[in-house]
Amino acid sequence: MKAVVIRHYGDAEVLQYEEVEQPKIKPDHLLVKVHASSVNPIDWKTRKGMLSILTGNNFPLILGFDVAGEVVEVGSQVTRFKPGDAIYGSTSFPGGAYAEFAAIPENLAAPKPNNLTYEEAATIPLAALTALQALRDLGNIKSGQNVLINGASGGVGIFAVQIAKALDAEVTGVCSTKNLDLVRSLNADLVIDYTQQDFTEGNVQYNIIFDAVAKRAFSNCRKVLKPNGVYISTLPTPEVIIQGVLTAFLPGQKAKFVLEKPNSKDLVYLKDLIEAGKLRTVIDRTYPLQELIEAHRYSEGERAVGKIAIVITH
Repeated sequence: MKAVVIRHYGDAEVLQYEEVEQPKIKPDHLLVKVHASSVNPIDWKTRKGMLSILTGNNFPLILGFDVAGEVVEVGSQVTRFKPGDAIYGSTSFPGGAYAEFAAIPENLAAPKPNNLTYEEAATIPLAALTALQALRDLGNIKSGQNVLINGASGGVGIFAVQIAKALDAEVTGVCSTKNLDLVRSLNADLVIDYTQQDFTEGNVQYNIIFDAVAKRAFSNCRKVLKPNGVYISTLPTPEVIIQGVLTAFLPGQKAKFVLEKPNSKDLVYLKDLIEAGKLRTVIDRTYPLQELIEAHRYSEGERAVGKIAIVITH
């Protein structure tokens, strides 16, 4: 099969499109004919070696977490899927979706939303699960709460705004001037242009501040966080880790960071939101697998509006 592999860590040029062996599946895995994937920051951070403490030097390596495609084979222990099923979901760390075929654990897959193309579905899992688990599990979001999403037009932010609204929160989205209309279209109650206004200098306090782009420190946000409010980052910076430990055992404000845990139950929850018209994706650019180098470069520029899709043709 064709796949994009890396044989050492480095810049985008280390991504090589070549012929490799098709993966063998374990008893609890699905073999999926991949129609689409997407680019997430963890993909290029892994490629650069920033997660080498976890990945080691096990080359060649196929990256890519998000997958949407068609089941072609199931392991002996698989009960929920059969060949021909359209699925979406996640690969195991450190990836494997940048290929014509991928082996996916059954418990990391769900039926593809009926109203999405494979390309659209592949942009959902990692980013939307990150948003859901941050708000629901770490933020303990409740109806009527005041929630601020920093980076509301980014890959995680677009989903966070919509999920918070689906859970009946009052949502403020923070983004740049050119993306104000997009974030409004996601049903944010208020949109702040960060080039004109610093939300940490405002007089509104929030139950949850979700920094979906990890650009504002907990210490900067405390004055606009309610006394029992929660700050959540997508990046485990030293400050967030230290403050997380310190605030965990004290009453008052909390600092937390989200590490997405892929699972089929949450993917089905997202599928239901999507099919009910409460959650949609926003795709900035689509690249064929052969142009993954360019897709990674674009993602690294951190100016993507929404998601970057990768399509695989067979």
